[in-house]
Amino acid sequence: MITHYYFSWFNHFFPEKVVHYLQEDIQDRKSLVMISADPSGYTGEQINFDDISEWTWLNQANIIFDEYHFIDYRMQKNDAQRLIHNASVICCCGGDPVLQNDFMADYELSDAIKNSNAVIMGASAGALNMAAKWLSLNNTDEVETSTIYDGIGFDHFAYESHSQRNYASFVQGYLFPLSEEIDVYASEQESAIRVKDGKIETMGPIYLISHSKIQKLVETL
Repeated sequence: MITHYYFSWFNHFFPEKVVHYLQEDIQDRKSLVMISADPSGYTGEQINFDDISEWTWLNQANIIFDEYHFIDYRMQKNDAQRLIHNASVICCCGGDPVLQNDFMADYELSDAIKNSNAVIMGASAGALNMAAKWLSLNNTDEVETSTIYDGIGFDHFAYESHSQRNYASFVQGYLFPLSEEIDVYASEQESAIRVKDGKIETMGPIYLISHSKIQKLVETL
């Protein structure tokens, strides 16, 4: 049973519905591997997991693992790939999606993650990089440009998750050009997408943008 979770961002903890499905889906709890979206940001020898929101969400949900690992540039590439291979759950953390995308390319992690039997989850930046494509807006003083990135591509859709964006910004159409190429799931905060064996289910404010048309999805989780 292949299961992927795309999370926008939760201000406190996982909603009860999400906890219910995670408890159901995560049966193997040997190893949680978390992939940084600020891979050069830590300089100490050890990471304090209490500082990682995604870890606290899982901990609060009483989803406890035998081992916890945090992958960034402090770890050797071979060790990172080995941990991915043996992971029960892989979490692509929130932060800077471009830095995470570059890091996963540098460490050749995408294929390792895609070939894993683990439950895969991503929050914000991590969810962007799980999708097939995502859009980065670059604002300068004079012009707004956009860049389309390829994610790992677990599921054939594009994803948008930014806390400062909501329906009003989605309807302005900056995602419409991308939606002509691929369906886009655009999420506000406190939302989740669960894809299990190809079936897409949603919770919270999520909009499907397809061929420049936008519709709010009815919750199915």
